[in-house]
Amino acid sequence: MAEKPFHFIGGNDDYLVGRLGNSRFDELAAGVTDEFSREIIDGAANNVAEVETAVERFGQAVNTLPMFGGRKVVWLKDVTFLADTVTGRAEGTLSQVERLRGLLEAVDPAQVAVIVTASPVDKRRAFSKWLDKSGAAEWVASPGDKGGGASLPDLIRKEAAAWDVKITPDAVELLVAKTGGHTRLVVEEVRKLATWLGGEADTIGEKLVAEMVPEFGEGDFFEAAEAFYSLDPAWALEALRRHFFSGHESRGLLATLQKRNSVLIQLRILLDAGEIRLGPRGLDKAGFERAAAAHSAAFAGA
Repeated sequence: MAEKPFHFIGGNDDYLVGRLGNSRFDELAAGVTDEFSREIIDGAANNVAEVETAVERFGQAVNTLPMFGGRKVVWLKDVTFLADTVTGRAEGTLSQVERLRGLLEAVDPAQVAVIVTASPVDKRRAFSKWLDKSGAAEWVASPGDKGGGASLPDLIRKEAAAWDVKITPDAVELLVAKTGGHTRLVVEEVRKLATWLGGEADTIGEKLVAEMVPEFGEGDFFEAAEAFYSLDPAWALEALRRHFFSGHESRGLLATLQKRNSVLIQLRILLDAGEIRLGPRGLDKAGFERAAAAHSAAFAGA
């Protein structure tokens, strides 16, 4: 079977896509000694003009062969304009995507090895289906994808195995909580912990995670408050369990609940007084403005 003219890697998690893309680029560039024959083009674009620039630079790269012969490797990296976004749906972008298709079709893999990485990608479009059919396409499943993709704990265990270490179930759960379920942080923290072990031990335990992994963000902290006011006891209890399992203190959570209560008390008074109304879309904005006009003097300087 003839070699595909290009390699494509896509998925919803930009970190996992980029990591696999970097690995494939290193493989393709392994025999290319001339640094000028290894080109990386930034495909991130916030508007149509930036899409045009990225595609233009990519076209120049694949159409300019090495001066002294040999194979060239071109990576169109971190493409964002294949997503279902305002920029991705723009007519100018769609025109540039067709131009990109023509450039990819014309690639001679014997002279130029091409790799394209993109995240996220709208797989409903004809271009995505064409990528599957015409190139060596790889779709990276990420935690949370519908109908596929390993869970975050599975990813942690797989990453630990790649570093020749094991990780206990409690350590996995604590690591997910401390990183807020962020894929990049999870992978980097596993690498850090495995490096710390340095071959002297082969298991990452809960105690090591607690000591070595900092708290990233306050996702669980706010989740506990949201769960409490949702009136869903099962969610509230589970959120509290995660909150304290992650080593968070009660002080911040209690302060948040007290602040929320003070706001709810004021809203209740305004509702009972008829100064604001609760409709199908929530509290009416006009009522808030009337209440502000009536009572602002009492809160001057507060």
